[in-house]
Amino acid sequence: MEIEHIAMYVKDLERTREFFEKYFGAVSNKKYHNIKTDFQSYFLSFDDGARLEIMHRPSMDDAEKTFARTGFIHLAFRVGSREKVNELTEKLRKDGFEVMSGPRTTGDGYYESCIIGIENNQIEITL
Repeated sequence: MEIEHIAMYVKDLERTREFFEKYFGAVSNKKYHNIKTDFQSYFLSFDDGARLEIMHRPSMDDAEKTFARTGFIHLAFRVGSREKVNELTEKLRKDGFEVMSGPRTTGDGYYESCIIGIENNQIEITL
């Protein structure tokens, strides 16, 4: 069994698509748009076959995203080396994204950093 895809609603569909393309190498399909409901989405595919569906509709609840809550909390991307973790973290920092932690080796042995990415979503960058 494998996870087919993960989905997230976003306020700005185009900016979110561009974020994942620019920093994480996502490849987008053609935008889907349901004219009746005004639902719109993209499927973003990554090198290893993982897919992220980003979705938008006009009337959505946009509650504050606290980082100590139940439910899904972050997306984690494996970039392959310490150097790549460091480089991508610094690139995101220079482009104005907040680095929450790292790069560092965690107590359970991961080398990672955590950033606040597009639309205040936490993203982990790891080996």
